[in-house]
Amino acid sequence: MAYTRGNSGDYDRWARDGASGWSYSDVLPYFRKCESWEGGESEFRGANGPVGTQYAKTTDPLFPAWIEAGKQAGFPEVKDYNAADQVGFGRSQYTIRDGRRSSSARAFLHPSEKRPNLTVVTGAQATRVLFDGLRATGVEYRRSGQLVSAHAEREVILSGGAFNSPQVLMLSGIGPADHLVEMGIRPLVDNPSVGENLQDHICVIIRWQRLTPGIFHQQMRFDRMAAAMLQAYFLGTGPGTIVPGGLHAFIKTDPAQPVPNIEFMFSTVPPETGLWFPGVAPAYPDGYSIRPCVLHPRSRGRVRLRSGDPTDKIRIQYNFFSDPDDLALLRTGFKIARDVGNQPALSPYRGTEMSPGPDVNTDDEIDAFIRRTALTAHHPAGTCRMGSDPESVLDPELRVRGVENLRVVDAAAMPDLVSAHINACVLMMGEKAADLIRYGAGRNQPAMAAE
Repeated sequence: MAYTRGNSGDYDRWARDGASGWSYSDVLPYFRKCESWEGGESEFRGANGPVGTQYAKTTDPLFPAWIEAGKQAGFPEVKDYNAADQVGFGRSQYTIRDGRRSSSARAFLHPSEKRPNLTVVTGAQATRVLFDGLRATGVEYRRSGQLVSAHAEREVILSGGAFNSPQVLMLSGIGPADHLVEMGIRPLVDNPSVGENLQDHICVIIRWQRLTPGIFHQQMRFDRMAAAMLQAYFLGTGPGTIVPGGLHAFIKTDPAQPVPNIEFMFSTVPPETGLWFPGVAPAYPDGYSIRPCVLHPRSRGRVRLRSGDPTDKIRIQYNFFSDPDDLALLRTGFKIARDVGNQPALSPYRGTEMSPGPDVNTDDEIDAFIRRTALTAHHPAGTCRMGSDPESVLDPELRVRGVENLRVVDAAAMPDLVSAHINACVLMMGEKAADLIRYGAGRNQPAMAAE
């Protein structure tokens, strides 16, 4: 539910590197069109869109203490990181409306379910795109053990995500020809870039004990949480509607950086979190953490088929830290996060550093800890990148090169990662793609026009 758009420089970089039509001035109208911001409409925010967005509602005093700690460490506070400025420590924003998650399904799909031109098929797996020569004519999928074909009058839009979109393309004969032949698939279009360019945000977590239990810990007592969930379900109010997070930070480790290169995610929820009740289940020890994350990794991975069988799991090879600069940057982020965590503003809350612990200090020790415990932020992207060069999988209108009437609209199309979580970016891409599909490039209707 984190709603973070990224930096304006991210989209200008996309356009400069060949994704024409995707500069910040091009995409801002679609960010605004997409959302209904609780603060109302402005130059940067929208107020009439289907996705409800709001500030974090937690009242845990740890979050303002973190902002103060950031200031003590030399970083600014940013009031709205989805507006003019992104760099600094800012109150989190989430896709929540009226106490419920404002998911893409709730915002876009459910209001359209009764349309006569919409059919939703669940429990099905796409197996390949159907072609007449080089023209996409439909999709084959498997459901209840049977193969079914759905035919398209105009276009096929593939939205399988960074893993499954390249999988379906390769199963359909679009990808590295030598790999397809090895998998027993007849190549239709030889494009070695399909499945390449895999990126994700790589992170590590620093954990501290909390001296006294926080608000969420208190709410996790079984009877309190049971009442809170009933209130949330029937009234859409109360602690059961509040995410136990409330802060993101986007920083530059060097002021010369064009965009932020490290994000901090802050959590008041330790891994041991669970329901507790006096005399029945003991309360878990409370804690909190800071999670530094590399926003623009240089390492690149790939997605490949395991076989020509669509039900086989794909091979995902991230190649994290194959570029040593990524490890060095995450080490720097680790040191800055630890410095923030040890500022005086957090003294009333800070107990022992639980992980990695005070004995991990040298670069070699920090690197070993990172290699042992690093995890992703679950933001995979880039495996069907768009661009203007002939090696790109998609053109800037998201059309698959080498064939007709086929597009990919999802995070796979991103040329590289933005300085943010990718949820908001992908929602924007869907809005912009809708206009590209309806009107074509250069003939887009105004993004804020009434539909």
